[in-house]
Amino acid sequence: MIWQLVCNKFNIGTLMRGAVSAAIPIMITGGIHLDGFCDVSDAMASWGDKARRLEIMKDSHIGAFAVIRVVLYLALEIAIYSETNTKSALMIAIGFVLSRSLSGFAAVTFKSAKKEGALLDFVDPAHLAITKISLSLTAIFCSTAMMLVSPCGVLPVALAFVFLAYYRYFSYNNFGGITGDLAGWFLQVCELLTAFSAVMILKIMEVL
Repeated sequence: MIWQLVCNKFNIGTLMRGAVSAAIPIMITGGIHLDGFCDVSDAMASWGDKARRLEIMKDSHIGAFAVIRVVLYLALEIAIYSETNTKSALMIAIGFVLSRSLSGFAAVTFKSAKKEGALLDFVDPAHLAITKISLSLTAIFCSTAMMLVSPCGVLPVALAFVFLAYYRYFSYNNFGGITGDLAGWFLQVCELLTAFSAVMILKIMEVL
């Protein structure tokens, strides 16, 4: 949001606005979620069984399909962020918190694909009941806040929850459960969906 306000203040061009906006989350997180997105992309491109896909996700090397998809992802993200205004930027900022609350809820609710790993190291010490309640309240708060910014916020909120349901189906069907890499994949795709829908619905409403 600070970057959005700087762009508005100094009339910074759309390409610079979009590129820096896409870079900020990666710099803050160190790219850990994007790494998960790449690992899942390689695993799905293998067309192997569940065990083979899990094995590929453990490999630290990056494959051609991951490179192709991450370049496409970043290109779409830059394009989306270059079209933001103050309202859509605020909705996107709230969407970052919403996606993480949903990811955390999934981590303590959905079945794990493995008996060990970074995701379980994160989940095991958690007090499950308190964690579920706090993350549910956070998701409700974010959803309400997004719709208060604009009634159009109902669309990105709905997409986030629909994608959460798809995340469960996708993970169980292809991997036998969720992993840390799949959590990263979910975050990246959920953020892209909410950002795209927030920008597009506001653009459409402006025309109408």
